[in-house]
Amino acid sequence: MTDAVVSNQNEKVNMGLFWGCFIALVATSFGFIARALTSNDWGAEFGLDETQVGEILGAGLWPFAISIVLFSLIIDRIGYKAAMWFGLACQIISTVFILLAHDYQMMYIGTFVLALGSGTVEAYINPIVASMFNKDKTKWLNILHAGWPGGLVLGGVIIILLASGMYWKYKIAIILIPALIYGLILWNKKFPISERVAAGVSYKDMLREVGALGAGIIAFMVFSEIGRLSGFGSWFGWGLAIASAIGFFIYTTSLGRPLYILLLLIMMILATTELGVDSWITPLMEGEMSQLGINAGWVLIYTSLIMMILRFYAGPIVHKLSPLGLLACSAALAGLGLVFLSKATGASILLAATLYGVGKTFFWPTTLGVVAEQFPKGGALTLNAIAGMGMLAVGTFGSPILGNIQDRYVSSSVKEYDAREGTNLMNTYVMEKRSIIGKYDAVDPVKLDAGSENDKKLVQGFQAVAKKETLWKVALLPLIMLICYLGLIFYFKSKGGYKPVEIHDS
Repeated sequence: MTDAVVSNQNEKVNMGLFWGCFIALVATSFGFIARALTSNDWGAEFGLDETQVGEILGAGLWPFAISIVLFSLIIDRIGYKAAMWFGLACQIISTVFILLAHDYQMMYIGTFVLALGSGTVEAYINPIVASMFNKDKTKWLNILHAGWPGGLVLGGVIIILLASGMYWKYKIAIILIPALIYGLILWNKKFPISERVAAGVSYKDMLREVGALGAGIIAFMVFSEIGRLSGFGSWFGWGLAIASAIGFFIYTTSLGRPLYILLLLIMMILATTELGVDSWITPLMEGEMSQLGINAGWVLIYTSLIMMILRFYAGPIVHKLSPLGLLACSAALAGLGLVFLSKATGASILLAATLYGVGKTFFWPTTLGVVAEQFPKGGALTLNAIAGMGMLAVGTFGSPILGNIQDRYVSSSVKEYDAREGTNLMNTYVMEKRSIIGKYDAVDPVKLDAGSENDKKLVQGFQAVAKKETLWKVALLPLIMLICYLGLIFYFKSKGGYKPVEIHDS
C-alpha cells in the first residue's frame, strides 16, 4: 500500500485508501454471493416458496438505497470516516443476526441490515474515488467496481470448494473476513474532500441536479416498500413521494436535469438485468448444471471472473467506444447472452454464460462514470442516488418478480395438467399468497415434500422449465436499454459528441 502519482493529476493519490475502498466493496459482494449460493438451503429450512426467497434476496438489495441516499445528503458534513464505521458495524451486526435466524422474519431483518451496511459502503467509496481521480472517473470507477465481481469469485470459491458440505449459516459468516480487513486498512486513513466541496459548489446546487422529479421517484420506491412492510399500504409511498417532490421543488426550484432523470429510469432496468439475474442465477441454472455434475454456483463465479478482469482494463475500452457506446454494446451482448442461457444445454452453457458475463461487465460502473462526468455539481448525491435507484428497483421489484415469474408459470402448468389429465394437483400442492406484486398462486414446498414421488417429479419438471422461461423474459430488459443508449448516443452526437463536463462549466 504505497502512494502513487496519477499522471493526469498534480497531487499524490493514496493508493492504500483506494485499495481499502476496493476491499470494502469486496465485503459487500461476499454478502451477496453468500445469500445467492445458500438460498436453496435456507429456503428449504424455513419452508419458503420462490417468491418469498426472492423477497429476502430483494431485502439484501433495496435497503441499500436508504443508507446510500441518506448518507449522500449528509456525508460531506459528517465525513467519510463516520460512514465507514457505520457500514462496518452494520455488516458485523447483520451477519450475527443471520446466524441466529430461525424463520423468514429474522432472515429478512438480518438481510435488511446487511443491505444498509452495503449502501453505506458505496455511499463513501464512489465519491472518494471520483474525487481522487477526477480527470479519469469512468476508468477508475470501473477498476473500483472490479471489487464487486472479485468478491463474488473469491467468496464463491470459498463457499463451493472450501466450505462444501458445511451448514449454510457458517457460509454466511465469511462476510466477516473482508469486513475486518478493510476496517483495519481504513481506520487511520485520511479521507479527501469531495470534488464538489473543493470547487465551492453549494449544497442547494447539488440538490438541484436531482430536482423534484428525481427526489419523487426515489422517495416513491423507498416508501412504497416501507409502506408494504409496515402494512400502511400504497398510499404511504405515493403520499410521501409527492410530499418529497414538493418539498424539493420549493427548496431548489428545480425539476431536475432531464438526462439525469432518464438515467435514473434506465438504472432500474439495468440493475434487474445484472443483479436480479445474479441473485437467481444459481437456482435458475441448477437443473442444467446438475446434469453435468457441476455446482450451479460456478456460472455466477465464471461470469464474475470475466467482469473482474475486464473492469481492470476498462480504460482503453472506454477511450475506444466512449461510455455510451460501451453501454450500448454491453446491452446488446447481455440480451443475447440471456437468450442463449435460456436455451443452452450441456457445455453450450459456458458459451452463453461468457456472452452474458461480458455484456453485464460494464453496466454499473460505466453508468456511475457517466453520472460523475455529466453532473459533477451533484457530488455524492447524483452519483450515489443512481446506484441507490438500481438497488431499489432490483430489491423491491426485480428479484421478487423473477421468483414470481417462476411461481406463476408452475401454477399455470399444474392447472393445465389437471384439466388435461383429470388430476387434482392444484388443490393438493398450490396455495394462494400475496406479495408486493399482488396475489399469486405458488407451490407449497412443505406439501410437495410430503407428496408422492411421481407428483414431485412432475412438479419439479414444471419448475425446471419455469427457470428457462424466466431467463427468456428477462432478455427483453437489455433490449430496452439498448434503444435508450442508442438514443443518447445520437443526442450527444447532435451536440458535438460526448465529453465530460468540467465542474466550473456545468
